[in-house]
Amino acid sequence: MYRILQYWSIYLLRFIPIFFVVSVGIAMYFFAGGNIHDPEQAGYVFTHNFLSDLGRFQSFTGEPNFVSMFLFNQAMFLFIFIGIGFLFIPSLFSDDKLTYYIAWIGSSFFFLGTIFFASVGLTPYDLFFDPHVFFAINAFRLLIPGIICYLIVLIRSKTHKLYTVAISLLLLMTVSYVIYQLTYNDPRESYEAMVQQASIQKIIALVNVLAMFAFSFAFSDKLSKQTK
Repeated sequence: MYRILQYWSIYLLRFIPIFFVVSVGIAMYFFAGGNIHDPEQAGYVFTHNFLSDLGRFQSFTGEPNFVSMFLFNQAMFLFIFIGIGFLFIPSLFSDDKLTYYIAWIGSSFFFLGTIFFASVGLTPYDLFFDPHVFFAINAFRLLIPGIICYLIVLIRSKTHKLYTVAISLLLLMTVSYVIYQLTYNDPRESYEAMVQQASIQKIIALVNVLAMFAFSFAFSDKLSKQTK
């Protein structure tokens, strides 16, 4: 059981975020170019392209986007394994019944959220625009109750304050981003809206990836205490 928990609740939560960052970095390098307002743009520009641009079947220039599409979409799909990993994590908190139940609620939302993230990778937005936007927007919304539950779990289990601060920051950033999603202008309507939203999207994506990484250390501490 120890090995299973170590693999699903620690190793995967470290490997997949690293794999995602590396895959996205390489996908950016191979991206043919263009954005929603300028099909002639050379390559990928951090403030002018969305992450989902990497997953397009065809770049804005009209060229095939196979390498970037494959790297980005497979990296998104692998997030489902983080969701599966969270289904193993409540057993780390089985010494307290209430904490255990809260962890299960949180894991359920994380599992659903990662299914939505995986679905983003399965629906390139130049082929499946409406489903892609639906999954991309609601994935973050599903994470919020999961983050709240695990913040309570970490506080109740007296986890190191560094981890609770990190998860609190994740909660604040994710809630702020969801509120922003409800109020922003369509990036297709103006160049300025595109730049603003493309930049903010990458910040929240990076915060979420780092938070998943931080979660693994919090769970590793809990697992090591159980085995002493």
